[in-house]
Amino acid sequence: MAKKKTPKKVEVLPKEKGKELQTVVKSLPAILPAKDITVFKPAVTDPLALYLREIRKYDVLSPEQEKALTTSLAKTGDIDVAKKLVLHNLRLVVKIAMEYQSAYQNVMDLIQEGNIGLMKAVSKYDPTKGAKLSYYASWWIKSYILKFILDNFRLVKIGTTNEQKKLFYNLFKEKEKLAKMGLDADPKLLAENLGVSEKAVISMDQRLGPTGGEISIDKPIGPSGEGPTLSDILADPLGKTPEEIVENSQGLELLKGHLNEFVAKLKPRDKEIFKKRLLSEVPLTLQSIADDFGVTRERIRQIEARLLKNLKVYMSDIIR
Repeated sequence: MAKKKTPKKVEVLPKEKGKELQTVVKSLPAILPAKDITVFKPAVTDPLALYLREIRKYDVLSPEQEKALTTSLAKTGDIDVAKKLVLHNLRLVVKIAMEYQSAYQNVMDLIQEGNIGLMKAVSKYDPTKGAKLSYYASWWIKSYILKFILDNFRLVKIGTTNEQKKLFYNLFKEKEKLAKMGLDADPKLLAENLGVSEKAVISMDQRLGPTGGEISIDKPIGPSGEGPTLSDILADPLGKTPEEIVENSQGLELLKGHLNEFVAKLKPRDKEIFKKRLLSEVPLTLQSIADDFGVTRERIRQIEARLLKNLKVYMSDIIR
């Protein structure tokens, strides 16, 4: 009897991404080439659907399990523990990658980059600082995904100027904020709030589309609208949504504490501008604050930009 040929597996992550990650990379779920799929007779042959089905067997860790594993990893550096933490957080990578699909259509590439960010987060995570691994990891995952998009679509999709990059990262968030305030997010208001030109807002809005890079996670992933939804697959068996897994209160409280420390060290004028522009539920316009201090709108914009830059450096030092 002829020996059955074992289907060749394709790694989700490439080997050239760094020697220090290879042991973990080999443990990630693999996707079978389409020509070999018939051996297993799956319901669907779409690579994303197959990958999602594969990672479903890795349940989201309970808080107790996560604490035990992260504590063990911090003490021993055990690579098997690191593998387990990565595998059981793969759903988080998919959830984040799907939010950027309109900016880069091949979502498997985004998942690949996000997985690298997840591995980086696991290797650098310090459980003694209080934030949950999933919250901390989301920073790294988004960072790797966004860098990948910028590197691959820098000229066509995103642009190279500081104005274009600022819009790419902040346009959709600003729209959401204005919507919650009951305001119409027209290009003129968006341009004023973000300190960019109205023309640049319109251009980036057309590039990113109306959702700013997000798609519905309630749409079935199977052919002809059949099969489970992304929400079903990414759901936490403990009853929490993917958003709640990431935005946990422990992590938010930790960040809030660091933010308060940053604000406390500011000079009086900087502190007032920071609070009125960045901490207020209804931020004042640049012109309104400029009138209060008797300076130009551009001067307030410069101060705000400096404060944001300093905050980024401050927070980066904390989570490093």
